[in-house]
Amino acid sequence: MISFVWAEDENRVIGKDDTLPWKLPDDMKRFKEVTTGNPIIMGRKTFESFPNGPLPNRENIVITRNKNFSYPGVTVVNAISDIQMDTQKNYCVIGGAQIFELFKDLVDRLYVTKIHHEFSGDVLMIDLPWENFKLVSSEEGKVDEKNLWPHTFEVYDRK
Repeated sequence: MISFVWAEDENRVIGKDDTLPWKLPDDMKRFKEVTTGNPIIMGRKTFESFPNGPLPNRENIVITRNKNFSYPGVTVVNAISDIQMDTQKNYCVIGGAQIFELFKDLVDRLYVTKIHHEFSGDVLMIDLPWENFKLVSSEEGKVDEKNLWPHTFEVYDRK
């Protein structure tokens, strides 16, 4: 299975200056729950935004056009076809926009955190064929002193 895992604001913003434009621990907790134990697929810039290198307890797969890029503990590929996919695993595509675009026609499940606020940003989530997906769950996130913006966790499956 291939899943997309991302958070976006009211205007589909997903990034700013190679980082997230918000701090939302509730979303980070959900991201960890969804991706732990699963391979995660990302672009080089997304990987380089991680302050501590590869995310633990996940196979980190980086897709890059840079043939010289390597990092200990990371599987580096130059194309989707280079990924040896195991049909028993849930591959979580986590960004950025160019990587989501590569997998748009292959994705089976969408895990989206919709943040009910507007942020400034320089990367938008790609257009998805929403008519091909059905909402299977929706849960309101908690708003408190650490999670300042209302947000909803949604899961969609391909019809």
